[in-house]
Amino acid sequence: MRLVFAGTPAVALPALDAIAASSHELLAVVTRPDAPAGRGRHLVRSPAGAWADEHGVEVLTPAKPREPEFQDRLRALAPDCVPVVAYGALVPPPALEIPRHGWVNLHFSLLPAWRGAAPVQHAVLHGDEITGASVFELEAGLDTGPVYGTLTDEIRPTDTSGDLLERLAGSGAGLLVAVLDAIEAGTARAEPQPVDGVSLAPKLTVEDAMVRWDEPAFAVDRRIRACTPAPGAWTTFRDDRVKLGPVRPVANAPALKPGDLLADRTGVYVGTATTPVALGEVRAAGKRAMPAADWARGVRVESSERFA
Repeated sequence: MRLVFAGTPAVALPALDAIAASSHELLAVVTRPDAPAGRGRHLVRSPAGAWADEHGVEVLTPAKPREPEFQDRLRALAPDCVPVVAYGALVPPPALEIPRHGWVNLHFSLLPAWRGAAPVQHAVLHGDEITGASVFELEAGLDTGPVYGTLTDEIRPTDTSGDLLERLAGSGAGLLVAVLDAIEAGTARAEPQPVDGVSLAPKLTVEDAMVRWDEPAFAVDRRIRACTPAPGAWTTFRDDRVKLGPVRPVANAPALKPGDLLADRTGVYVGTATTPVALGEVRAAGKRAMPAADWARGVRVESSERFA
């Protein structure tokens, strides 16, 4: 089939690689406009756009997919289907109707669970044991379209959102190509989503990433892993924010009140509503991430100090 791909971040690249290696023809890549990044705030191409540049594929960067110029170009390209992975913009019905097989979205949850921008983060945050990916037909509603196929994956006890998303992006790329193959062969069947089991996964904010030390250790652990690498879990020490990497609940550590710090030769511990957790990496403002023991030695944590 003739395809135009829509995607933006690095998580879309495994799908682009899989499509490029398939029998389908990739005509163009639709991605979000170049955005300022780095200290110099220079405009930078999205990862999907940079991939297209490197492979000599046309790049379309509409500010919004409703732009008439974009829709005119899409009609001129005449794709059979538009596969989508984390494009990042709502697609209006007139654009959805241009390809004869519609827009087919790879979403990183088992729909109808975790519809929205951050399905992997919410699966980790809420302690799901199983998640997966779904390929569905894009429609005007938020991730509501009929589903062509799914795959499942176990959420491991130490998985961060980054770990899990990387795995699902790889396995999901194969699922997406398999669905495209089936659509071309005329064997694909999209099934309506169940009406029960719907949950929403809005983007996690900086406020969501603030560690609540009065939560149980398992909840502290999940919140930090869910927010790794983005938006980055954080807490306050001596009135300054510090970012935290994944922690480890410790059953045999000394009892500590929520937020209280203890640094000894065995590690750096923080109290929660239940058992303490051992810190992994800590990154103070303007500093590089470092092992918690190095951070504690550098700031000279005292016995009465705490995270707020």
